Amino acid sequence: MFQKVIGQKSGETTTSTPSSAPSPTNAATSAPAAAYPSSLQPTAAVRPTSSAPRNVLSTDVEVKGTLKFTNDLIVDGRIEGEIQSDGNLTIGENARIKAEIRTATVTVHGKVHGNITANDRVDLKAGAEVVGDIKSKILTMEPGAIFVGKSTIGTPTTAPAGNAPAKDKA
Repeated sequence: MFQKVIGQKSGETTTSTPSSAPSPTNAATSAPAAAYPSSLQPTAAVRPTSSAPRNVLSTDVEVKGTLKFTNDLIVDGRIEGEIQSDGNLTIGENARIKAEIRTATVTVHGKVHGNITANDRVDLKAGAEVVGDIKSKILTMEPGAIFVGKSTIGTPTTAPAGNAPAKDKA
């Protein structure tokens, strides 16, 4: 009745009965996790709860325009335009992004040409290439990552002295 297609060698098929099929909540979270290596999975600090669905755009997907999502998105294809979310974005090794990115967290393994604004953190992994500005509370870079642009990291506790209003002495 069901046919397993992820992680099989060509010509190999497996069928199962409904009693051995995974539950709908497990299927939504385990299928994308099985399709990508652990290096593309969100870090433990930003890992969603087991009920949060994970969205996947594979290498054969190309998007032009505005992309909005909730929870997690793993991209290994091409996106041109704008990406908006309060969730976690993982950009795979094969991904080619030309977009303005505004999300909670971003993990980059591939190439991004555009500005990244993250509410929490941006992680640039060893094969990452980012050409654009980054604004985030936390920025991490592994050796081998390429970053060309400006970065604004952290949250200032007070306004710089040059921006304070001048006081008149009369």
